[in-house]
Amino acid sequence: MTIDAQALLFDNDGTLVSSLDSVERCWTRWAGEYGITAEEFGRVELHGRPAVEIVADLLPAGLVPEAVARVEQLEVEDVPNGGVHLLPGTERFLGSLPADSWAVVTSATRRLAEARLDAVGIRPKTLIAADDITRGKPDPEPYLLAARRLGVDPARCVVFEDAPAGLQAGRAAGMTTVALTTTHQAHELVADLVVENLSALSALVTDERIRISARG
Repeated sequence: MTIDAQALLFDNDGTLVSSLDSVERCWTRWAGEYGITAEEFGRVELHGRPAVEIVADLLPAGLVPEAVARVEQLEVEDVPNGGVHLLPGTERFLGSLPADSWAVVTSATRRLAEARLDAVGIRPKTLIAADDITRGKPDPEPYLLAARRLGVDPARCVVFEDAPAGLQAGRAAGMTTVALTTTHQAHELVADLVVENLSALSALVTDERIRISARG
């Protein structure tokens, strides 16, 4: 299968980098600090959602701002502890793309996203973070904003995601979707193309388009 596009939009955690160890450490500590039981915590979907939405599912509204700031602080401070690393194929695939043809679109705050990206040497020209939007994934707002920032028709964008919420956001934005089975099984992911990770793909860049192909 080949896909032609003008811009590529990447989720970060679970797509470009893995931060699962860090997320588990930090959110477990955070839950303990706020007296949230393992049962309560287990009922909430963490992956691919802004922290403010997760916290709002667990705590009274009056505690949300303070609690969001606390978990962000824990996660930023944990970055140097080795909980973040590049996923297979990320460096090669991004290195094959013009810097103005792609963006990172993450549910993390800008501060946390930049800390994680800097730790692995990824410095996108365009970054859409939780601070930039009012409605997070699965709403299409983050991906539509990225398309506007890059000056590309949403229909000419391809979204790369590992989470159902992110893929739903991409579809709702009218974009082609590529799912990576880095955090979910293939049968859980609805996308135009499903691959293991970015090492399964190659990109051929011309003046008018980026052609994405499955390798092998």
